[in-house]
Amino acid sequence: MSHIIKVAIVQHACGDDYAENLQRSIDGIKKAAATSADIVLLPELHTGPYFCVEAHTRHFERAEPIPGPTTDHFGTLAKELGIIIICSLFEKRSIGLYHNTAAVLDSNGEIAGRYRKMHIPDDPGYYEKFYFTPGDLGFKPIQTSIGKLGVLVCWDQWFPEAARLISLAGAEILFYPSAIGWDPSDDQAEKDRQCEAWITIQRAHAIANNLPVVSSNRIGHETDPSGATAGADFWGSSFICGQQGEILAQAPADAAAVIISDIDLERTDRIRRIWPYLRDRRIDAYQDILRRHIDDE
Repeated sequence: MSHIIKVAIVQHACGDDYAENLQRSIDGIKKAAATSADIVLLPELHTGPYFCVEAHTRHFERAEPIPGPTTDHFGTLAKELGIIIICSLFEKRSIGLYHNTAAVLDSNGEIAGRYRKMHIPDDPGYYEKFYFTPGDLGFKPIQTSIGKLGVLVCWDQWFPEAARLISLAGAEILFYPSAIGWDPSDDQAEKDRQCEAWITIQRAHAIANNLPVVSSNRIGHETDPSGATAGADFWGSSFICGQQGEILAQAPADAAAVIISDIDLERTDRIRRIWPYLRDRRIDAYQDILRRHIDDE
């Protein structure tokens, strides 16, 4: 048996012009739809620059509600093309309460659900804690017309707990919209290590949970308006991998791209029969995972 769906990623640069970024995303989605894609994933915060490179109150003006302009645009497009779109935006939940949110627009144009980023970084060039309240929706898959989608966001991709929990809740594919890049001052060897680590950790989530992983990224150099850092060179390299971590499609590091791959959802069941990680989990022995640190006794 097989249940084949076609998954696509749109990778592009993101500037300060909302309309221009929106059009880049729309053009990529239409290109994917022309190849009969069922689901399209966009990069993290793809309608603007990665503003978290600095902490400044003016950037709160970029936030919007859900439903709002961005979900309206992509909902209309999803219905027109009969496709599922996973977009990413700066959500204004209420006055003084904001989230980094991925919204899933089903093929009928309706909002199937949303995921609010749970793990929020706070590092030089990634000052997300200044802007985003940690998510409160948990690690729950979003039911769509095709199946249950496990949507997480960027920094979440480094945490195996997040992938495991959303997989245990019934996710059939893991999606990671991302915005991640190099410090331009790093040497090439360090850049290679970072990008390889990013790819490897996500392939490991695919293997450990027997689920396909779809991970997007943006491209291009973005400056730091504050001048405190050299900005970021976003490393692209968006990819799709199968249930055993095998790379099915990958975008270049430095160019806009639309990548597409067929995924057989029924293969998860077949793989889990011969690699039964879920069967052999020692849930009776994992209590310490809830501790911040395991001290010597």
